[in-house]
Amino acid sequence: MTTGTCVYRNTSSQMVILRCVGPEAFFQEKVVFPFEDWLFRCPPHSRVDIWTHGLTGAEPLDSINAEDLLLPAEVGTPGGG
Repeated sequence: MTTGTCVYRNTSSQMVILRCVGPEAFFQEKVVFPFEDWLFRCPPHSRVDIWTHGLTGAEPLDSINAEDLLLPAEVGTPGGG
């Protein structure tokens, strides 16, 4: 399975949960602290969901295509790295 290197920066003042879901049952989850950067590898066409903890439990904040988080050196690289 080919993968690309992505980076996510939590610019909020609260912890978030990043869940990356991809093809072939690919899944990873990470708590990202405020102002932390997280480098991770995932297959092309993965979806990155960002969640926070609200008063009623987990709340979705955002959903991002993994291609939008690729490191600049890997954008346009055949095979994604």
